[in-house]
Amino acid sequence: MLYSIGTVDLDTRPFSVETVERSASADFAVKPLIGTLPGREFMGEGEDRLTVSGQLLPSKIGGLTQLEALHSFRRAGQRLPVMRGDGRMLGWFVIEEIRESHSNLMRDGVGFTVGHSVTMARTSPEGASASIIGALLSIFGAIGR
Repeated sequence: MLYSIGTVDLDTRPFSVETVERSASADFAVKPLIGTLPGREFMGEGEDRLTVSGQLLPSKIGGLTQLEALHSFRRAGQRLPVMRGDGRMLGWFVIEEIRESHSNLMRDGVGFTVGHSVTMARTSPEGASASIIGALLSIFGAIGR
């Protein structure tokens, strides 16, 4: 496993990830001072975004079921635990955006190659236990489609 987003494992197959990008910031209150540079007071942790991108081959190895499960999480606004493959818990995230691009369309309208990008923002774990139950239920809903 390379990464785990809630109940969806991202690995080399069927749902592969090739690149990961993370940007994190800190928030500061700027205080003007006379005769010197403005002072900055630390206000806490700022935005923390994680983007995972990759490519699927649905007609050969699958991956559309996992992509649809991530769309279900996004639509529901669920908080999900994200874990890296080495076992490090990165925190709780919400999925803000999923981009997919289908190329070399097959007869069913699905691309032979599907590029994907999932952008997540870190959030507090409040209400996360109910979110996990909802995530499990939505997985079964996505599989039934």
